[in-house]
Amino acid sequence: MTTTLARQDRLARSRSTRKVTNVVAAIVIGLGTLIVLAPLFWILGYLLVNGLGAINLDFFTKDPAPAGESGGGLRNAIVGTLLLIAIASVVGVVVGVAGGVFLSEYRAHKLVPLIRMVSDVMAGIPAIVLGLVSYALVVLPMGRFTALSGGVALGLLMIPIVVRTTEEVLKLVPVSVREAGLALGLPQWRVIWSVVLPSALGGIITGVMLSVARVAGEAAPLLFTAFGNPNLSVDPLQPVQALPLSIYQYVSSPFEEWHRLAYAGALVLIVLIFATTLLTRLVARRK
Repeated sequence: MTTTLARQDRLARSRSTRKVTNVVAAIVIGLGTLIVLAPLFWILGYLLVNGLGAINLDFFTKDPAPAGESGGGLRNAIVGTLLLIAIASVVGVVVGVAGGVFLSEYRAHKLVPLIRMVSDVMAGIPAIVLGLVSYALVVLPMGRFTALSGGVALGLLMIPIVVRTTEEVLKLVPVSVREAGLALGLPQWRVIWSVVLPSALGGIITGVMLSVARVAGEAAPLLFTAFGNPNLSVDPLQPVQALPLSIYQYVSSPFEEWHRLAYAGALVLIVLIFATTLLTRLVARRK
């Protein structure tokens, strides 16, 4: 009887200790989460207070007003950002998916280690350095700044992300799917195109969206590629404005109206990136 009571007492003390430990751990985790999220909420709150008032119909339908004058918007920057992302997606998706397919489906090829090393190195290169590469490859031969050179710079940033996600997603496609295609007498390239890629399409789209969210806020590689344009332009062979460029230029200006536009542009850019990330999550969950 005494032994039973002693055992119950030890179990009760152990249960009480575990409850206290769980409570302490929950408090520590909660505080850690608040510390991590506090800067994000502070930034969002600051942008809402300073930039929300500048977001109206004119913000999306008008170009910036001359320096020192009130009114105007960032239509040129919003359209330019979308144009740059479209060009970057063409470069990043084509090269990135091709690289990921090669790494996944031709693993025994002697070029695989080299391609993987180049991809890993590109993932760690600062954005401004890839901007210099685009400047040397596109701007100097053409003799002018263009949206094309800016899109190429952003596309170079997208390539390693798309390569890695494509490779990993293709590895998840069962070997039996490939074997079934080969058993029908299809050549390997046809199996990849008609069987493997459609099976991994959802994951590839997820990787593309993540890369778009990554490059949408880059300003450094655009300083000497797209260069900026105070007017609306959809010509890929002309300079274009972008939201990151406008934010950088306006926030460092002495004009209060431009400051408000910079805060509003930053808010719109965050919403764009958040929406892209959310859409990525939805696509990944559906997959």
